[in-house]
Amino acid sequence: MALRTKSSEGMKRSARPSKVSVERRPKSAKKTKTKHKKKNDKSDTNKPKKPPTAFFYFLEDFRKDFQEQNPNVKSMRDIGKACGEKWKTMTYEEKVQYYDIATVKRAEFDKAMADYIKKMESGENIESEDSDSDSELDE
Repeated sequence: MALRTKSSEGMKRSARPSKVSVERRPKSAKKTKTKHKKKNDKSDTNKPKKPPTAFFYFLEDFRKDFQEQNPNVKSMRDIGKACGEKWKTMTYEEKVQYYDIATVKRAEFDKAMADYIKKMESGENIESEDSDSDSELDE
């Protein structure tokens, strides 16, 4: 029984917030947040890029119309805000044309990605790079 009371007392003490440690910390000791960049050292230039979403296809059309109607507005922030508000108020029927474009582009991307993966698995990309370097050495 003595062990149970000691462990429960320890639990009560650790559960209490410690105001002392927060108050004593000097302001200069705050840790700065660092952003970790993704390592893309070995990015493949042959890899297909993802297509834009339906919203971005709408954004292209909207930008043209908006700039014609409001030639004095040059800020991309203002154009983006107006576009976002318009997109939110549009019905699904109005958005369908952009969803259709995005679906077609996505299907093309999926096909290209499947071809790319097959080439990578078979080693075609690696062999073509190696054969180019070998032919340069022979000359």
